[in-house]
Amino acid sequence: MSIFTKLFLLFLVSLSLMLFVSRETNQLTQAKIEMLLKEKYLQASTELFRDLANDDQASLTKRLQSFNFELIAESQSVLEGSQTIYEKSSSFGEVKILMDTKGRYLLLLSYLDESLLVRDITQEEGFYHFDRVSYLIFADIFVLIITFLMVIKLIFPLKQIALTLQKFGEGALHVRMKRFGSNELGKLSNTFNAMASNIEALILSRQRLLRDIGHELRTPLAKSKLALEMLGEGKYQQSLKKAISQIDELTKELLDIERLNANMEQLNLTRFNAETLISESLSRALIEDESLVELHIDEPFEIKGDLNYLSIALKNLIDNALKYTTQKPILIEVKERTISVKSRGEALKHALEYYCEPFAQGDDTRGAEGFGLGLSIVKKIVQKHGFKLSLTCKEGWNSFSIRLFS
Repeated sequence: MSIFTKLFLLFLVSLSLMLFVSRETNQLTQAKIEMLLKEKYLQASTELFRDLANDDQASLTKRLQSFNFELIAESQSVLEGSQTIYEKSSSFGEVKILMDTKGRYLLLLSYLDESLLVRDITQEEGFYHFDRVSYLIFADIFVLIITFLMVIKLIFPLKQIALTLQKFGEGALHVRMKRFGSNELGKLSNTFNAMASNIEALILSRQRLLRDIGHELRTPLAKSKLALEMLGEGKYQQSLKKAISQIDELTKELLDIERLNANMEQLNLTRFNAETLISESLSRALIEDESLVELHIDEPFEIKGDLNYLSIALKNLIDNALKYTTQKPILIEVKERTISVKSRGEALKHALEYYCEPFAQGDDTRGAEGFGLGLSIVKKIVQKHGFKLSLTCKEGWNSFSIRLFS
């Protein structure tokens, strides 16, 4: 779940709670005002009925003042549209508590043919506080909305920052962040742009250096091979050939690792089947004796990936298996979207990560040819494709497997 989604959900929850609290507060306040006025009106109605029965206008006026009641003249027009809140009949007459169209509470007393409509003028103060609380709640909701919009405005650049970081991590070293002003995000973008420029310069410089070194090394190596062929059979010719081939192989593997480390080499993704990958890998391994490899294909499947790089990875696993097996042939097994290269021997003593480190070799392979770079290259190629490399050792077999997800 993205940060924006989380904030939006949090905002909706907060807004819903605020609206709920506002509605509940309004209802409670309204109910409290209504209860207090009802109690006051009922208490006053008994004494007001007495004055009406005695037809004592002076006492009635004085009593209305003592209760802070205001006499309402045009009673018929006021009564139209009013809602009855409470109604009771007694020996003195009829008592009604009404709410007019403006939300004010009125007391209506009916005695014989006379009627008296009054209103408590102090309820205005209660309504004033009630309205003020409502305004404060709505102001709080407004501030919440403004805060949410400001936060969204602040985090919106994070999407662009994440996209830029992703592109840079995928090898697009030229990408830079746009500037976001002078706040913290602006400082972040400036710092990243400076860092990215330095990293780009360092990687390109190292890449040019290694490319030049590789090019310069291949020329004397080719001349050395030619000179050795022109020389007659000698005591040290085979040793020199072997040493030159190892230097050539080491140079190639180091350049392959550098390209994969720098993440500059983009994959050429195509679709091909597992048999094509195995065939390409075996041709790279230059295996003259087909009896050295036994192939079991239980479940053929299609792969989406870079055939060149994946064949290099599988070729390295085949080379390692042939190099370190104690009994030939080795076994290549294809099933459940997995290609496994199995060789006989004692169970390997270390975890897979140990053998995938550059120049790492097992204790029992010090006499074998190689530089310990093969599995490092395999791991980087597999990771670049998003596949999985695993190692299992059981029943006298050491198995390196590549799980090729669809």
